[in-house]
Amino acid sequence: MGASKINEDVVKAAKSQKSQFVKKTTSKSVLLGAAFLMATSAIGPGFLTQTTVFTQQLAASFAFVILISLLLDIVAQLNVWRIIAVSGLRGQEIANKVLPGLGVVLAVMIVIGGLAFNIGNVAGAGLGLNAMLGLDPIVGAVISALFAIFIFVIKEAGKAMDKVAQAAGGVMILLMMFVAIKTSPPVGDAIVNTFAPEQISWFAIVTLVGGTVGGYITFAGGHRLLDAGIKGVEYLPEVTKSSVMGIVVTGIMRIALFLAVLGVVTQGLAIDPANPPASVFQLAAGDIGFRMFGVIMWAAAITSVVGAAYTSVSFIRSFHPSIEKYHNWIIIAFIVVSTITFVFVGKPVNVLLLVGALNALILPVALGTLLVAAYKKEIVGSYKHPLWLTITGVLVVIIMSIMSVITLIQQLPQLFA
Repeated sequence: MGASKINEDVVKAAKSQKSQFVKKTTSKSVLLGAAFLMATSAIGPGFLTQTTVFTQQLAASFAFVILISLLLDIVAQLNVWRIIAVSGLRGQEIANKVLPGLGVVLAVMIVIGGLAFNIGNVAGAGLGLNAMLGLDPIVGAVISALFAIFIFVIKEAGKAMDKVAQAAGGVMILLMMFVAIKTSPPVGDAIVNTFAPEQISWFAIVTLVGGTVGGYITFAGGHRLLDAGIKGVEYLPEVTKSSVMGIVVTGIMRIALFLAVLGVVTQGLAIDPANPPASVFQLAAGDIGFRMFGVIMWAAAITSVVGAAYTSVSFIRSFHPSIEKYHNWIIIAFIVVSTITFVFVGKPVNVLLLVGALNALILPVALGTLLVAAYKKEIVGSYKHPLWLTITGVLVVIIMSIMSVITLIQQLPQLFA
Protein backbone atom coordinates (compact mmCIF):
# COMPACT_ATOMS: atom_id res chain seq x y z
CA MET A 1 0.00 0.00 0.00
CA GLY A 2 2.81 2.37 0.97
CA ALA A 3 4.80 1.56 -2.15
CA SER A 4 1.70 2.11 -4.31
CA LYS A 5 1.10 5.51 -2.70
CA ILE A 6 4.72 6.53 -3.34
CA ASN A 7 4.44 5.46 -6.98
CA GLU A 8 1.26 7.53 -7.40
CA ASP A 9 2.99 10.57 -5.89
CA VAL A 10 5.99 10.10 -8.20
CA VAL A 11 3.70 9.85 -11.26
CA LYS A 12 1.77 12.97 -10.18
CA ALA A 13 4.99 14.90 -9.61
CA ALA A 14 6.31 13.83 -13.01
CA LYS A 15 3.07 14.89 -14.71
CA SER A 16 3.14 18.22 -12.89
CA GLN A 17 6.74 18.88 -13.95
CA LYS A 18 5.92 17.91 -17.53
CA SER A 19 2.87 20.22 -17.53
CA GLN A 20 4.94 23.13 -16.19
CA PHE A 21 7.67 22.46 -18.79
CA VAL A 22 5.13 22.37 -21.65
CA LYS A 23 3.45 25.54 -20.35
CA LYS A 24 6.79 27.35 -20.03
CA THR A 25 7.94 26.22 -23.51
CA THR A 26 4.60 27.26 -25.03
CA SER A 27 4.80 30.66 -23.32
CA LYS A 28 8.31 31.26 -24.71
CA SER A 29 7.16 30.26 -28.19
CA VAL A 30 4.16 32.60 -28.02
CA LEU A 31 6.24 35.49 -26.65
CA LEU A 32 8.76 35.05 -29.46
CA GLY A 33 5.92 34.73 -31.96
CA ALA A 34 4.26 37.92 -30.70
CA ALA A 35 7.54 39.82 -31.01
CA PHE A 36 8.05 38.65 -34.59
CA LEU A 37 4.38 39.26 -35.48
CA MET A 38 4.76 42.88 -34.39
CA ALA A 39 8.12 43.23 -36.15
CA THR A 40 7.13 41.59 -39.42
CA SER A 41 3.83 43.53 -39.44
CA ALA A 42 5.93 46.70 -39.35
CA ILE A 43 8.35 45.47 -42.03
CA GLY A 44 6.18 45.80 -45.12
CA PRO A 45 6.61 47.24 -48.63
CA GLY A 46 6.37 50.78 -47.22
CA PHE A 47 9.15 50.03 -44.70
CA LEU A 48 11.53 49.03 -47.50
CA THR A 49 10.75 52.10 -49.61
CA GLN A 50 10.82 54.61 -46.72
CA THR A 51 14.19 53.40 -45.47
CA THR A 52 15.72 53.54 -48.94
CA VAL A 53 14.38 57.01 -49.79
CA PHE A 54 15.33 58.59 -46.45
CA THR A 55 18.84 57.10 -46.67
CA GLN A 56 19.21 58.68 -50.13
CA GLN A 57 18.13 62.05 -48.69
CA LEU A 58 20.04 62.02 -45.39
CA ALA A 59 22.96 59.64 -46.09
CA ALA A 60 24.83 58.75 -42.86
CA SER A 61 22.65 61.17 -40.82
CA PHE A 62 19.78 58.71 -41.20
CA ALA A 63 21.48 56.69 -38.44
CA PHE A 64 20.37 59.37 -35.93
CA VAL A 65 16.79 59.13 -37.23
CA ILE A 66 16.85 55.36 -36.70
CA LEU A 67 18.16 55.75 -33.13
CA ILE A 68 15.54 58.31 -32.07
CA SER A 69 12.68 56.45 -33.77
CA LEU A 70 13.70 53.19 -32.07
CA LEU A 71 13.68 54.87 -28.65
CA LEU A 72 10.19 56.31 -29.32
CA ASP A 73 9.02 52.91 -30.61
CA ILE A 74 10.20 51.15 -27.46
CA VAL A 75 8.41 53.65 -25.21
CA ALA A 76 5.16 53.23 -27.16
CA GLN A 77 5.31 49.42 -27.21
CA LEU A 78 6.31 49.04 -23.55
CA ASN A 79 3.33 51.16 -22.48
CA VAL A 80 0.79 49.47 -24.76
CA TRP A 81 1.85 45.86 -24.20
CA ARG A 82 2.12 46.23 -20.40
CA ILE A 83 -1.30 47.84 -20.00
CA ILE A 84 -2.96 45.26 -22.27
CA ALA A 85 -1.31 42.39 -20.37
CA VAL A 86 -2.20 43.76 -16.91
CA SER A 87 -5.82 44.57 -17.80
CA GLY A 88 -6.37 41.36 -19.77
CA LEU A 89 -8.38 43.43 -22.25
CA ARG A 90 -7.96 44.29 -25.92
CA GLY A 91 -7.32 47.87 -26.99
CA GLN A 92 -10.93 48.65 -27.93
CA GLU A 93 -12.24 47.18 -24.66
CA ILE A 94 -9.85 49.36 -22.65
CA ALA A 95 -10.85 52.44 -24.69
CA ASN A 96 -14.57 51.80 -24.08
CA LYS A 97 -13.91 51.61 -20.32
CA VAL A 98 -11.98 54.91 -20.42
CA LEU A 99 -14.73 56.64 -22.43
CA PRO A 100 -17.85 54.81 -23.67
CA GLY A 101 -17.84 54.69 -27.47
CA LEU A 102 -14.14 55.49 -27.81
CA GLY A 103 -13.35 51.82 -28.40
CA VAL A 104 -15.74 51.74 -31.34
CA VAL A 105 -14.09 54.85 -32.84
CA LEU A 106 -10.62 53.31 -32.37
CA ALA A 107 -11.77 50.00 -33.88
CA VAL A 108 -13.22 51.74 -36.95
CA MET A 109 -9.96 53.68 -37.45
CA ILE A 110 -7.89 50.50 -37.11
CA VAL A 111 -10.08 48.37 -39.42
CA ILE A 112 -10.33 51.02 -42.17
CA GLY A 113 -6.60 51.70 -41.98
CA GLY A 114 -5.71 48.00 -41.88
CA LEU A 115 -7.95 47.17 -44.85
CA ALA A 116 -6.64 49.97 -47.04
CA PHE A 117 -2.99 49.26 -46.25
CA ASN A 118 -3.57 45.55 -46.76
CA ILE A 119 -4.32 46.34 -50.41
CA GLY A 120 -0.77 47.69 -50.61
CA ASN A 121 0.57 44.65 -48.74
CA VAL A 122 -1.12 42.25 -51.18
CA ALA A 123 0.28 44.29 -54.07
CA GLY A 124 3.74 44.10 -52.48
CA ALA A 125 3.47 40.31 -52.19
CA GLY A 126 2.61 40.15 -55.90
CA LEU A 127 5.61 42.31 -56.79
CA GLY A 128 7.81 40.14 -54.57
CA LEU A 129 6.88 36.96 -56.46
CA ASN A 130 7.32 38.87 -59.72
CA ALA A 131 10.92 39.76 -58.80
CA MET A 132 11.61 36.33 -57.29
CA LEU A 133 10.06 34.04 -59.92
CA GLY A 134 8.97 36.29 -62.78
CA LEU A 135 5.26 35.72 -62.11
CA ASP A 136 2.66 38.29 -63.16
CA PRO A 137 2.11 40.59 -60.11
CA ILE A 138 -1.64 39.90 -60.05
CA VAL A 139 -1.10 36.12 -60.19
CA GLY A 140 1.55 36.50 -57.49
CA ALA A 141 -0.87 38.52 -55.33
CA VAL A 142 -3.58 35.83 -55.61
CA ILE A 143 -1.11 33.02 -54.77
CA SER A 144 0.16 35.02 -51.78
CA ALA A 145 -3.40 35.66 -50.57
CA LEU A 146 -4.15 31.92 -50.76
CA PHE A 147 -1.01 31.23 -48.68
CA ALA A 148 -2.14 33.77 -46.04
CA ILE A 149 -5.65 32.29 -46.02
CA PHE A 150 -4.25 28.77 -45.51
CA ILE A 151 -2.63 29.92 -42.26
CA PHE A 152 -6.07 30.75 -40.82
CA VAL A 153 -7.81 27.66 -42.22
CA ILE A 154 -5.69 25.16 -40.29
CA LYS A 155 -6.65 24.22 -36.73
CA GLU A 156 -3.67 25.77 -34.91
CA ALA A 157 -3.82 29.13 -36.76
CA GLY A 158 -2.14 31.06 -33.94
CA LYS A 159 0.86 28.73 -33.79
CA ALA A 160 1.14 28.67 -37.59
CA MET A 161 1.12 32.48 -37.65
CA ASP A 162 3.89 32.59 -35.03
CA LYS A 163 6.06 30.15 -37.00
CA VAL A 164 5.56 31.97 -40.32
CA ALA A 165 6.42 35.32 -38.70
CA GLN A 166 9.59 33.91 -37.11
CA ALA A 167 10.76 32.12 -40.27
CA ALA A 168 10.08 35.12 -42.52
CA GLY A 169 11.76 37.50 -40.08
CA GLY A 170 14.86 35.30 -39.90
CA VAL A 171 15.13 35.01 -43.70
CA MET A 172 14.75 38.77 -44.15
CA ILE A 173 17.43 39.60 -41.58
CA LEU A 174 19.98 37.15 -43.08
CA LEU A 175 19.45 38.33 -46.67
CA MET A 176 19.48 42.00 -45.66
CA MET A 177 22.72 41.60 -43.71
CA PHE A 178 24.33 39.81 -46.68
CA VAL A 179 23.53 42.75 -48.99
CA ALA A 180 24.66 45.26 -46.35
CA ILE A 181 28.08 43.55 -46.19
CA LYS A 182 28.20 43.29 -49.99
CA THR A 183 27.91 47.08 -50.50
CA SER A 184 30.81 47.87 -48.08
CA PRO A 185 29.11 50.86 -46.39
CA PRO A 186 31.10 53.48 -44.41
CA VAL A 187 30.19 52.08 -41.00
CA GLY A 188 32.44 54.60 -39.20
CA ASP A 189 30.49 57.56 -40.66
CA ALA A 190 27.23 55.89 -39.71
CA ILE A 191 28.35 55.42 -36.08
CA VAL A 192 29.51 59.05 -35.79
CA ASN A 193 26.26 60.36 -37.30
CA THR A 194 24.19 58.21 -34.94
CA PHE A 195 25.13 60.59 -32.12
CA ALA A 196 26.32 63.69 -33.98
CA PRO A 197 24.24 63.95 -37.19
CA GLU A 198 25.13 66.46 -39.91
CA GLN A 199 21.41 67.02 -40.52
CA ILE A 200 18.16 66.11 -38.73
CA SER A 201 14.76 65.34 -40.28
CA TRP A 202 11.95 65.27 -37.72
CA PHE A 203 9.53 64.36 -40.49
CA ALA A 204 11.59 61.21 -41.16
CA ILE A 205 11.53 60.33 -37.45
CA VAL A 206 7.75 60.66 -37.22
CA THR A 207 7.27 58.71 -40.46
CA LEU A 208 9.40 55.86 -39.13
CA VAL A 209 7.60 55.80 -35.76
CA GLY A 210 4.20 55.82 -37.47
CA GLY A 211 5.29 53.04 -39.81
CA THR A 212 6.76 50.88 -37.03
CA VAL A 213 4.22 51.23 -34.20
CA GLY A 214 1.36 53.15 -35.84
CA GLY A 215 -2.13 51.91 -36.71
CA TYR A 216 -2.86 48.24 -36.13
CA ILE A 217 0.86 47.45 -35.53
CA THR A 218 0.67 49.07 -32.07
CA PHE A 219 -1.58 46.24 -30.89
CA ALA A 220 -0.43 43.28 -33.03
CA GLY A 221 1.79 41.63 -30.41
CA GLY A 222 -0.27 42.58 -27.36
CA HIS A 223 -3.48 41.10 -28.79
CA ARG A 224 -1.62 37.94 -29.86
CA LEU A 225 -0.46 37.41 -26.26
CA LEU A 226 -4.02 37.83 -24.94
CA ASP A 227 -5.36 35.27 -27.41
CA ALA A 228 -2.70 32.83 -26.17
CA GLY A 229 -3.77 33.41 -22.56
CA ILE A 230 -0.67 35.36 -21.52
CA LYS A 231 -1.96 38.11 -19.23
CA GLY A 232 -1.62 39.33 -15.66
CA VAL A 233 1.06 41.06 -13.60
CA GLU A 234 3.04 37.82 -13.22
CA TYR A 235 3.80 37.84 -16.95
CA LEU A 236 5.05 41.45 -17.09
CA PRO A 237 8.79 40.62 -17.23
CA GLU A 238 8.22 38.29 -20.20
CA VAL A 239 5.83 40.74 -21.90
CA THR A 240 8.40 43.52 -21.52
CA LYS A 241 11.15 41.39 -23.08
CA SER A 242 8.85 40.37 -25.95
CA SER A 243 7.83 43.97 -26.75
CA VAL A 244 11.45 45.17 -26.78
CA MET A 245 12.49 42.14 -28.86
CA GLY A 246 9.93 43.11 -31.50
CA ILE A 247 11.41 46.59 -31.80
CA VAL A 248 14.98 45.18 -31.83
CA VAL A 249 14.13 42.85 -34.74
CA THR A 250 12.63 45.80 -36.63
CA GLY A 251 15.71 47.87 -35.78
CA ILE A 252 18.13 45.22 -37.05
CA MET A 253 16.24 45.11 -40.36
CA ARG A 254 16.18 48.90 -40.59
CA ILE A 255 19.92 49.21 -39.85
CA ALA A 256 20.88 46.45 -42.31
CA LEU A 257 18.83 48.04 -45.12
CA PHE A 258 20.17 51.50 -44.22
CA LEU A 259 23.78 50.25 -44.47
CA ALA A 260 23.07 48.50 -47.77
CA VAL A 261 21.61 51.69 -49.28
CA LEU A 262 24.37 53.84 -47.75
CA GLY A 263 26.98 51.62 -49.40
CA VAL A 264 25.32 52.10 -52.80
CA VAL A 265 24.88 55.88 -52.31
CA THR A 266 28.50 56.46 -51.25
CA GLN A 267 29.69 54.60 -54.35
CA GLY A 268 27.87 57.18 -56.45
CA LEU A 269 25.54 54.62 -58.03
CA ALA A 270 22.16 55.87 -59.30
CA ILE A 271 19.11 54.38 -57.54
CA ASP A 272 16.03 53.94 -59.73
CA PRO A 273 13.28 56.22 -58.30
CA ALA A 274 10.58 53.93 -59.74
CA ASN A 275 11.55 51.12 -57.35
CA PRO A 276 14.28 52.31 -54.94
CA PRO A 277 14.73 49.18 -52.75
CA ALA A 278 14.80 46.78 -55.73
CA SER A 279 17.35 49.03 -57.40
CA VAL A 280 19.64 48.87 -54.34
CA PHE A 281 19.67 45.06 -54.31
CA GLN A 282 20.29 44.88 -58.06
CA LEU A 283 23.15 47.37 -57.87
CA ALA A 284 24.64 45.47 -54.93
CA ALA A 285 24.47 41.90 -56.30
CA GLY A 286 23.20 41.97 -59.88
CA ASP A 287 20.36 39.64 -60.94
CA ILE A 288 20.86 37.47 -57.84
CA GLY A 289 20.41 40.61 -55.74
CA PHE A 290 17.15 41.37 -57.57
CA ARG A 291 15.89 37.84 -56.83
CA MET A 292 16.89 38.30 -53.19
CA PHE A 293 14.91 41.53 -53.13
CA GLY A 294 11.93 39.50 -54.36
CA VAL A 295 12.30 37.09 -51.43
CA ILE A 296 12.54 39.97 -48.92
CA MET A 297 9.66 41.89 -50.51
CA TRP A 298 7.42 38.80 -50.48
CA ALA A 299 8.34 37.86 -46.90
CA ALA A 300 7.79 41.46 -45.73
CA ALA A 301 4.47 41.75 -47.57
CA ILE A 302 2.96 38.36 -46.68
CA THR A 303 3.68 38.78 -42.96
CA SER A 304 2.15 42.27 -43.13
CA VAL A 305 -0.94 40.82 -44.85
CA VAL A 306 -1.30 38.28 -42.02
CA GLY A 307 -0.55 40.81 -39.26
CA ALA A 308 -2.91 43.48 -40.63
CA ALA A 309 -5.79 41.04 -41.09
CA TYR A 310 -5.33 39.33 -37.71
CA THR A 311 -4.95 42.54 -35.67
CA SER A 312 -7.67 44.50 -37.48
CA VAL A 313 -10.24 41.75 -36.90
CA SER A 314 -9.11 41.42 -33.25
CA PHE A 315 -10.52 44.94 -32.79
CA ILE A 316 -14.09 43.87 -33.56
CA ARG A 317 -14.05 40.40 -31.95
CA SER A 318 -15.51 41.63 -28.66
CA PHE A 319 -18.43 43.46 -30.32
CA HIS A 320 -20.57 40.35 -30.92
CA PRO A 321 -20.39 36.64 -29.92
CA SER A 322 -20.72 35.57 -33.58
CA ILE A 323 -17.64 37.62 -34.53
CA GLU A 324 -15.69 35.93 -31.73
CA LYS A 325 -16.91 32.50 -32.82
CA TYR A 326 -16.11 32.94 -36.51
CA HIS A 327 -13.18 35.37 -36.26
CA ASN A 328 -10.86 33.18 -38.38
CA TRP A 329 -13.36 33.25 -41.24
CA ILE A 330 -13.72 37.02 -40.89
CA ILE A 331 -9.91 37.32 -41.10
CA ILE A 332 -10.03 35.27 -44.31
CA ALA A 333 -12.79 37.55 -45.69
CA PHE A 334 -10.59 40.55 -44.81
CA ILE A 335 -7.74 39.09 -46.90
CA VAL A 336 -10.10 38.20 -49.77
CA VAL A 337 -11.55 41.74 -49.93
CA SER A 338 -8.03 43.26 -49.94
CA THR A 339 -6.96 40.95 -52.77
CA ILE A 340 -10.09 41.47 -54.90
CA THR A 341 -9.70 45.24 -54.54
CA PHE A 342 -6.09 45.08 -55.74
CA VAL A 343 -6.89 42.69 -58.63
CA PHE A 344 -9.87 44.63 -60.00
CA VAL A 345 -9.28 48.20 -58.88
CA GLY A 346 -5.57 48.52 -58.20
CA LYS A 347 -4.17 50.72 -55.44
CA PRO A 348 -6.73 53.43 -54.62
CA VAL A 349 -4.27 56.29 -54.18
CA ASN A 350 -6.72 58.77 -52.67
CA VAL A 351 -7.94 56.24 -50.11
CA LEU A 352 -4.36 55.36 -49.18
CA LEU A 353 -3.53 59.05 -48.74
CA LEU A 354 -6.52 59.57 -46.47
CA VAL A 355 -5.77 56.44 -44.45
CA GLY A 356 -2.11 57.45 -44.20
CA ALA A 357 -3.20 60.64 -42.50
CA LEU A 358 -5.70 58.71 -40.37
CA ASN A 359 -3.04 56.16 -39.38
CA ALA A 360 -0.80 58.96 -38.10
CA LEU A 361 -3.54 59.83 -35.60
CA ILE A 362 -4.05 56.30 -34.30
CA LEU A 363 -0.85 56.04 -32.24
CA PRO A 364 -1.39 59.18 -30.11
CA VAL A 365 -5.10 58.38 -29.64
CA ALA A 366 -4.39 54.75 -28.72
CA LEU A 367 -1.36 55.40 -26.51
CA GLY A 368 -3.00 58.39 -24.81
CA THR A 369 -6.09 56.30 -24.01
CA LEU A 370 -4.05 53.44 -22.57
CA LEU A 371 -1.99 55.84 -20.42
CA VAL A 372 -5.24 57.13 -18.89
CA ALA A 373 -6.38 53.52 -18.40
CA ALA A 374 -3.14 52.71 -16.53
CA TYR A 375 -4.39 54.88 -13.65
CA LYS A 376 -7.93 53.47 -13.44
CA LYS A 377 -8.27 50.75 -10.79
CA GLU A 378 -11.36 49.26 -12.45
CA ILE A 379 -9.13 48.48 -15.46
CA VAL A 380 -5.70 47.59 -14.02
CA GLY A 381 -6.56 46.82 -10.39
CA SER A 382 -3.72 47.45 -7.92
CA TYR A 383 -1.05 47.64 -10.65
CA LYS A 384 1.23 50.72 -10.44
CA HIS A 385 2.44 51.92 -13.84
CA PRO A 386 6.09 53.13 -13.79
CA LEU A 387 6.28 56.95 -13.72
CA TRP A 388 9.09 57.06 -16.29
CA LEU A 389 6.95 55.13 -18.76
CA THR A 390 4.05 57.52 -18.22
CA ILE A 391 6.20 60.63 -18.75
CA THR A 392 7.95 59.30 -21.85
CA GLY A 393 4.63 57.95 -23.15
CA VAL A 394 3.01 61.39 -22.82
CA LEU A 395 5.94 62.93 -24.73
CA VAL A 396 5.41 60.43 -27.58
CA VAL A 397 1.68 61.29 -27.61
CA ILE A 398 2.41 65.03 -27.84
CA ILE A 399 5.08 64.67 -30.57
CA MET A 400 2.97 62.31 -32.69
CA SER A 401 -0.19 64.41 -32.23
CA ILE A 402 1.51 67.55 -33.52
CA MET A 403 3.13 65.79 -36.45
CA SER A 404 -0.03 63.86 -37.41
CA VAL A 405 -1.99 67.12 -37.60
CA ILE A 406 0.74 68.58 -39.83
CA THR A 407 0.50 65.44 -42.00
CA LEU A 408 -3.28 65.85 -42.30
CA ILE A 409 -2.91 69.50 -43.31
CA GLN A 410 -0.34 68.52 -45.95
CA GLN A 411 -2.33 65.59 -47.38
CA LEU A 412 -5.96 66.79 -47.36
CA PRO A 413 -5.45 69.28 -50.26
CA GLN A 414 -4.03 66.41 -52.36
CA LEU A 415 -7.19 64.38 -51.81
CA PHE A 416 -9.39 67.02 -53.42
CA ALA A 417 -6.93 68.27 -56.05
